[in-house]
Amino acid sequence: MSAYVEWDALGNILLFGLIVGAGLPTLFALGVRAIAGPHSRDADGNLPLGRRVAAVFCFGVAILAVVGAIVFIAAGGH
Repeated sequence: MSAYVEWDALGNILLFGLIVGAGLPTLFALGVRAIAGPHSRDADGNLPLGRRVAAVFCFGVAILAVVGAIVFIAAGGH
């Protein structure tokens, strides 16, 4: 059976699919949670700096992944 299946390639695809398919939506959800989660604002309605930094980081990584994928596909996908 191993003559028909490239196990290394299958493992790479599985790992990449898990990272992109589950990791990026989770990261985006963490960014949303940092901004709009329960008790995210103080008494004055301001967002604390730590939550703002966490949200910018999460959204930045998600946007970078999307833009990187578009560039990769536009360049021929090789």
